[in-house]
Amino acid sequence: MRRLSGRNRSALIIGMQGIRARKLRTLLSMVSLFLGILAVVAVQAGASIAERALLADMELTAGLDGTRVADIYGGPPGTVGVVTDTVDGRTDAVALIQVSAVIGESGVSPIQPGPSGGYEDAVTEGPTDFCHQPSPAGACPPIGRALSVNLNALTGDVRAFRPYRHLSGEWLSFGTVPAMSPRIVLNKEAAAAFALYPVPAALRIEGGTGDGVTPQFVGVVDDGSGWPQAYVRMDELSAWTATDSAGIQVLLAGQTPVEQVLGTKLRAKGMELGVYEVQSREDFKQQIDLMRLLFLGLSAFVLLIGVAGVLNVGLATVGERVEEFALRRAVGTPRSLLAGIVLAETLLTGLLTAAAAIGFAAGALKVATTVLGSSDPFLAGLQFPWEAAVAGIIAGLVAGVLGGFVPALRAARIPIATVMRA
Repeated sequence: MRRLSGRNRSALIIGMQGIRARKLRTLLSMVSLFLGILAVVAVQAGASIAERALLADMELTAGLDGTRVADIYGGPPGTVGVVTDTVDGRTDAVALIQVSAVIGESGVSPIQPGPSGGYEDAVTEGPTDFCHQPSPAGACPPIGRALSVNLNALTGDVRAFRPYRHLSGEWLSFGTVPAMSPRIVLNKEAAAAFALYPVPAALRIEGGTGDGVTPQFVGVVDDGSGWPQAYVRMDELSAWTATDSAGIQVLLAGQTPVEQVLGTKLRAKGMELGVYEVQSREDFKQQIDLMRLLFLGLSAFVLLIGVAGVLNVGLATVGERVEEFALRRAVGTPRSLLAGIVLAETLLTGLLTAAAAIGFAAGALKVATTVLGSSDPFLAGLQFPWEAAVAGIIAGLVAGVLGGFVPALRAARIPIATVMRA
């Protein structure tokens, strides 16, 4: 461990003594710096939290960075079976078989969101017209007690690729025998719709073979989707419905061999497996960096105002200590040590102010997460970003150097003769 030299240690000790001797001036300097450093800390913390929030929302819908995604639509008969047989039981790949389903009365059109885009609006403004299954005569069935959802049949736990936020109940269990009554997890949009509109527990799949199968609602998650979604085990869905016309999405973990095997099988059926990689952080990096630079520029302006206050206090302090510094020069103290004493005081003041600003920002964030954490799961586990603490310390050091540089030069240039005039 490298220790401070004797001269640097002396400057630091004398600087600390000067701070204790002039507590009010130190407090004034800290007050002038506090808002500037707090602005830097808040901007860095806000940018880091905004980046994490943006990426967290993207991860819900697109997947974690590095996930490889393949969308398969319109394949020949048997495509679903090929995909499910390939990824079944794998932890490095999962398939989502996507079908449209209606839960509620049969022979009616399902309730749709209102004109403003929400199911709450349908209560006050009335649902929008939507002909779900027209009769042979071409007339649209009347709107009844039924809701439409996008049903996703899973071959495994999709949360390894898309970290859905748990809201209530439980998630699907893939290690048990398939249930005769399919267990379904709703997203929060679907859960809100079912809370507003009590409907019969009868589920029908478009093109399915089953009619009025009774599902079990076991949990609710936030999947980032604005449309009602439901999730069910694939082996429970295939027991009572046909899936040949379903859309398929396959999520792959990096360079898994499943991708090559699945691509070979699909080419045998005359299809090509198109795969793309999720890179949400890279896609939004430029926007996030631009936002951070913009607000850091504004906070730097506030910080410079605080530096001007430290500079004024430093110059006034040096003016009052002219005889002290002249006497130190007379007994052999080098000019560099005098400058170091003044600079040490401002640096320590900047670090103390940075500590206060970081502590205040961390406390404010803790209060916000405590108060708002119950309403937003993302805030519940939010921690103070370490990048903001580093930015605050750097801002404190920079402010200390800028605010103490000129007073340090003035202290170093005080002539020895000054003590004789005193």
